[in-house]
Amino acid sequence: NLLLGCELTASTKSYTFQVDEEDNSDHILALSVVCLTDGAKDECNVVEVVGRNHENQEIAVPVANLKLSCQPLLSLDNFKLQPPVTFRLAAGSGPVHLSGWHRIMHREDTSFEEDDDFSEEDEEDLPPIMPAKK
Repeated sequence: NLLLGCELTASTKSYTFQVDEEDNSDHILALSVVCLTDGAKDECNVVEVVGRNHENQEIAVPVANLKLSCQPLLSLDNFKLQPPVTFRLAAGSGPVHLSGWHRIMHREDTSFEEDDDFSEEDEEDLPPIMPAKK
């Protein structure tokens, strides 16, 4: 795991995390903490995650609304995202610090991928689920 950290401010409102599409690895980005840092004003700071949906349309989802007097820090419990992903300060002037980790899983052999999917024939071989005995 690699540690990730970035800061969003009035002058740097977004940060994009990208990976090399050519490498034969799966990448997971997990966001653990979003917090206001030194110099933040007592205003609402809204952090959005900008990604793409299954139709490749850009979508922005707010993940944190921080305010110095009532919610200066938010734990996101390793909120997993698929890169590329952009973090954007949609409201407020920050500074907001985001931290988490980046995991790279190397795909050694692509032939395994086909075996992981259960085919319909496999499902028929499974025993039926029996009701619990009381």
